[in-house]
Amino acid sequence: MGGEPVGAETEEQPHGAAVVADGFGLKGPRGWAFREVSFRAEPGALVAIEGPSGSGRTCLLLALTGRMRTKEGHAEVGGLPLPRRMAAVRRITALGQVPGVSELDPAFTVAEHLRERALLQRRFDGSVRALLRRPAERAATARARIDEAVRAAGLDLDALPKGERTSVRDLERLEALRLSIALALIGRPRLLAVDDTDLKLSDADRAEAWALLRSLAAAGTTVLAVCSEAPEDALRITTLSGARTTAAAPAAPGPATTAGTEGDGTTAAPAATTDGTGEDGTAEDTASGGTPADRTAAGETAAEDTTDATTEEGAADALAETGRA
Repeated sequence: MGGEPVGAETEEQPHGAAVVADGFGLKGPRGWAFREVSFRAEPGALVAIEGPSGSGRTCLLLALTGRMRTKEGHAEVGGLPLPRRMAAVRRITALGQVPGVSELDPAFTVAEHLRERALLQRRFDGSVRALLRRPAERAATARARIDEAVRAAGLDLDALPKGERTSVRDLERLEALRLSIALALIGRPRLLAVDDTDLKLSDADRAEAWALLRSLAAAGTTVLAVCSEAPEDALRITTLSGARTTAAAPAAPGPATTAGTEGDGTTAAPAATTDGTGEDGTAEDTASGGTPADRTAAGETAAEDTTDATTEEGAADALAETGRA
C-alpha cells in the first residue's frame, strides 16, 4: 500500500487486482465463519483457499469479492478497501460457479447462457456510446467477447454433444466448470473467483482445471479458487476448525507473496484480531457481523475463544444471508 491513497490505481498497473487482507474476519449469528485471515497476493496471482467443507472457504471467497460484509480487520482488492467499497470491488471481480449464488441453469443451453451474459454485460456495464451503436455492430462486439471468453476458458463448443446447443444438464463436470469461467470472463474482470474447483473431478480433470486457472493467472487475471487440496505452486490460504486460518507461499517462485511468511515459505502466523466494527457501505448483500470478545491475553488464539459457536455453523449462517450476487 506504500503510503498511496486508498484505492489509487494507475493505467500502468497490471490488469489483475492485488489482494491484501489483514486480520480479516466474518461472524454470523452463531459464530465465526472465518477470522484472522492475513495475506498478500500480487496482481495475476493464483490463490487457493483450501480446507474442509464448512470451514468458511466460500464465505471468505465472497467477502474478498465484495459479496459479504465483514466486521473484523480489513482487506483491499485492487486498492479498494473492504468492506467500505464493496460495490466498487464487485465491479472489478467476477464469480465463476458458487453454489447458491451464481449457479448455471440446467435447463439452459450453453449458447443461451453465453448470449444472456453478453446481453447483461452490454446493458449494465456498457458505455452510452456502445448502447447507441447499430444492432449489427453491437452483435459483432458481443460475439467477439463471447469467443474471447470461451477460448480463454478452454471450452471447445464443437466437442460438446450438441455443440453450443448442449444443455447444461448434459455437460460433464469439467465442461460445466469451463462454462462458468467463460461466463465470468465475458466481463473481463481483474479478479476471478471460483468455488468448489476440484469437487467431483477425476485426477486428470483436476489437473486440467488447475492448468486452466494457471493460464488465466499467467495472462494477468488474479484468481481465487476454493478447493479441498491446493496445488503446491499456488498461494495457499488454509481455513481450519475454530475459524483459524493460515497462509503459505507457493513452493515454486510465483507472483504471489504472503504477509508474515519467512523466505522459506513457512506457514504465516495468524495476525492479531481487531475489535472491528467496519464502515457503512452501499452493498445489498451482507452478512451479519459482530464484535469479537475482548482478548484476555496478547497471545490468545482463535481456537481458545470459547465465546463463539463452531465455524461450520457460522459459515452456514453467513452464507445463507448473502442471497443472490
